[in-house]
Amino acid sequence: MRRVSGYLTVYLTLCLTLIVSLYLVLIDSARYKGAALEAICAAETGLSSVMGEYHRELFRQFGLFGIDCSYGTASCRINHTEEHLLDYVDRNLDVSDVFLASFLYRDFFDLNVRDVEIDQVSLFSDGGGAVFRGAAIDAVSDDIGLGLLESVMDWADTITVNGLDRQNSEADMTRANAVLDDLNGTEVQISEQETGCVDVANPVGNVFTLKKKGILNLVTDVSTLSEKRINTAAYIQSRLQKGMVSRGNMAIDERDGLTDRFLFQEFLLRNLGHFGQTKEQTALSYQLEYLLAGADSDVENLRKVAGRLCAIREAANAAYLWSDPQKKAEITLAATVACGIFLLPELIPAVTTLILLGWAYMESIYDVKSLLEGGKVPLWKDASTWHYGLSSACGGELPGTQISRVGLSYEDYLRVLLMLTGLEKLTLRAMDMVEADIRLTPGNQFFRLDGCVAQFRANVRIDSGFGYGFEIIRQKGYE
Repeated sequence: MRRVSGYLTVYLTLCLTLIVSLYLVLIDSARYKGAALEAICAAETGLSSVMGEYHRELFRQFGLFGIDCSYGTASCRINHTEEHLLDYVDRNLDVSDVFLASFLYRDFFDLNVRDVEIDQVSLFSDGGGAVFRGAAIDAVSDDIGLGLLESVMDWADTITVNGLDRQNSEADMTRANAVLDDLNGTEVQISEQETGCVDVANPVGNVFTLKKKGILNLVTDVSTLSEKRINTAAYIQSRLQKGMVSRGNMAIDERDGLTDRFLFQEFLLRNLGHFGQTKEQTALSYQLEYLLAGADSDVENLRKVAGRLCAIREAANAAYLWSDPQKKAEITLAATVACGIFLLPELIPAVTTLILLGWAYMESIYDVKSLLEGGKVPLWKDASTWHYGLSSACGGELPGTQISRVGLSYEDYLRVLLMLTGLEKLTLRAMDMVEADIRLTPGNQFFRLDGCVAQFRANVRIDSGFGYGFEIIRQKGYE
């Protein structure tokens, strides 16, 4: 009887078992790795799609990127962005659009999004507007040079160190005038045999009369000024003060260094209007003036800024008058003559002060008017840049201005005033203007900067029908 060996069959069976097991393991590993890659791609694509939903008006008008999580509605919640992200990821995993998918195709990965969660978010309003300020700095940092920064700092230091922004001149004039009023009607010795009452008149009384008209009436045609007003309680500064804003939970980069502050101010000068250079379709025409004054109307904001400029110019002009020997001699002579007429030599100091400040004030009116008409005025004057004569100043004359190209422009003075304004106050008022302007555009009546996302961290959870689970965590922001 012939014996048959079975070793080959057993060996082949064992080998096939090992090969098939290895093959199945490789297939499962390839499925897992492929599923993981598809999950990551779907999540990344979904996140990019959400980032692509940046607010179009915010970018068009101000060059800022931010996701409006209200999406044009009155409800401002991060849940809306989560829903958009969930929808995008779900559609990226969907295979129903494959040709004859139900007959010819079986999803090798069988992935489905379980849920998405945005657990960290940075809103434009966070840090008192620090996130907004950082976005504004990033928007202009690549195309604004720093050459002007040194000049602006020099101007600001000059005003601060010399106290030019302290509005003391009017108080000094009032005190000096009070001295004359107290002595008005005083009985003096006219001669050895005769006494009488002296009628003491203010030598710059016409200047006091002009001051009562208000600064805007002296430096511009008020009939041509913007009459726009806003309800400041409707915007973000008021909501922040009342604690009625959404808040993020990510770390904040304050961006409050000198260079960053300068870049932020240049962003404001580039994107907001001011007197003489207004934007179309804005809630206020004099927006930079609003940043400095904070009033609810264009007229009031311009009045406050013009008054502040006048005070700076008056202080600088008074300092120049007192330092110029020729003009100081003119003032002293005029005061001496006036007091000789009054027969009251003790009035010479008070009258000297009145004449000096009156002359400086009239020159400052000329300066501010020239600035508003597009001219330039140097911070410190000399004989070549002085305009008013003493007799014209005492007479209260307001001659026309001549446009000068020497010195600082109105925009340069605004730069200095912005530098001297508190950074947080400046930021919040700028945010008011952004909100106000965007709300004027169609479909954006509910726009809020505390609903604008600058950066977020998302957790995307995706499951597979083959028992796998993936969790993709990504942090996204505009850089």
